[in-house]
Amino acid sequence: MLDALINEVEVLKAEYEKFQRGNKSAGTRARKSLQNIKKFAQDIRVAIQETKSAE
Repeated sequence: MLDALINEVEVLKAEYEKFQRGNKSAGTRARKSLQNIKKFAQDIRVAIQETKSAE
């Protein structure tokens, strides 16, 4: 899960840099990456909580 989050952050970085240079389509892709990051972060939070609760 953590690897997926890290990869998505790298995608966000690339798309955001393109957006900063004026590529409007990259802004949409950057927003999509942010949404994916939010999902991955939530999945990791749930997994951590489940592990804590199981102990």
